[in-house]
Amino acid sequence: MKEKIVYIEETDSTNRWLREHGGDEDCVVWANYQTDGHGQGSNHWESERGKNLTFSVLMHPTHVPANRQFHISMAVSLAVTDALGQYIGDLSVKWPNDIYWRNAKICGMLIENRLKGMQICDSIAGIGINVNQREFQSDAPNPISLWQITGQETNRQALLEDIICRIESYMLQDVRERYMQTLYRRKGFHPYCDAQGAFMARIEDVEEDGHLVLMTEDGERRRYAFKEVSFVI
Repeated sequence: MKEKIVYIEETDSTNRWLREHGGDEDCVVWANYQTDGHGQGSNHWESERGKNLTFSVLMHPTHVPANRQFHISMAVSLAVTDALGQYIGDLSVKWPNDIYWRNAKICGMLIENRLKGMQICDSIAGIGINVNQREFQSDAPNPISLWQITGQETNRQALLEDIICRIESYMLQDVRERYMQTLYRRKGFHPYCDAQGAFMARIEDVEEDGHLVLMTEDGERRRYAFKEVSFVI
């Protein structure tokens, strides 16, 4: 692994820690406990101390143009999915980058890219994986952990190192077709909700810039950016 791995006992946010302490080299910070983990928008991540995997990866993907930055999201989500796939099946990527086991969420992530013109200066992928937590106390609708699925403790550091290796590899590959095949609800019609209300649709496409394209039962093509549509589960 080329990345330096920094272990810290506690921080408010591993993304914020890397933003303040990261430099020009790729780096990973792994926290035993994160007090203020965030997902997309206002979402928070519940994580019991010492039980889960909360970490952030700082990358400098100079080969990825700014208009293709969704490649980072695809590569990272597939890396996590495939690493978890060594322990369990029935995994999928819920657009844009949540990892689901059946209809339950096992991993969430927040990817922050800094751009300069047509180039990406750096990218920080903050990742939270439910590993050994046995119960969840928050009002999150559908969390699940590896332990709840397998009944066994998982070595968090081994899982972390596996994910990092896969991220390195997938960042250099064309992963779009694989991403499409791994999508949650990739087949058939399912319920969604947008500003106009609830509707049934199937996934038509995910564009190279990350927009989700849905096709309604009436044949209407709808295009969404992040947070413009919700999966009704």
